[in-house]
Formats: sequence, structure tokens, C-alpha cells
Amino acid sequence: MGRNNGVVELSDRAEASRDESEWVEPLDVLDVLGHRYPFLLVDRLRVVEPGRRALGLKRVTAGDWWSEAADSGLWEMPGMLVVEALAQTSAAVLISLVNESPGAVGYFASADRVRFRSLPRLGDTLTLAVELVWYRRGVARLRGAASVDGRLAVSADFTTVIRGRAA
Repeated sequence: MGRNNGVVELSDRAEASRDESEWVEPLDVLDVLGHRYPFLLVDRLRVVEPGRRALGLKRVTAGDWWSEAADSGLWEMPGMLVVEALAQTSAAVLISLVNESPGAVGYFASADRVRFRSLPRLGDTLTLAVELVWYRRGVARLRGAASVDGRLAVSADFTTVIRGRAA
């Protein structure tokens, strides 16, 4: 995942495999994530490279529970919810690493190097790109970038701990 002048790009290798994978339908996202309304912050997921890269989409709408604050003039999605959306997108990466381990559950453990450049506003479509940095003994280190119309909004490195049967 390259970052050039605030623009988020996937590497050429990921771009080439982009056509090979399809977006997971909204109801199928529920099979990958344990989250439900109001904390499901990803509308669609796509595995770009199994076990390595994934993309997610979130349409920021006035129907989101946090948008009730928009009446007070806050028209942006809270930054930490964008970080949580990146963590939820990582499920599409991690699911192929633990597919031999039914019952495994991922826990968002930490976020480092979080940078807020701009926040998505109502009406924006947030593109979430997550890349696995390393995975050892049930601990995954990931890097994520959220963008709106190609402009970097939020970036973060985060850790997810996977526990369950034989994780």
C-alpha cells in the first residue's frame, strides 16, 4: 500500500488481482464480522489478496447512529470510528489465516501511529485498505489507510489478537 502526496494507492500486484475478487454482499459481511448494528462500520468487504490485503467500503450517511450529533453542527464521522472500521476490515484479511480454526475470534488490541488528516463527512464513501504486516502465534500486526475520493483521511497501524480453538 503506497502513500504518495496523501493519495492512497494499492501496489501493482494488488491492482492486478483486483478483478479476480468480488465485493462481498452487505448481508455476507455479517458472516465475517461478529458486529451488528450499531457497531458494524463496514458496508462491503473485498479480499484483494487472501491473507495479505483487503478493501472495505463505508457509506457515511445521516442514518448512522453517530450522525445525530450533526444537528449540533458536527457533520464528520468521528475519527476513532474510522479506526474501528479499519479494524473491522482486517477481518477479511485474517479470516483466511484462521479458516482451519473454527470458533476463532479476533480482538482489536491496540492502535499505533494513528494519523487524522481529514474526516469523512455525511455523503462520503470511505474506502478502507488494510494490509497484513506480520502474523505470528495468533497475533497480527496490520497497517490501514482510510480515504475519501483518493485523499488520505486516516491511517493507523494496529494489532489484532486471535483467540479460540487452535489459534
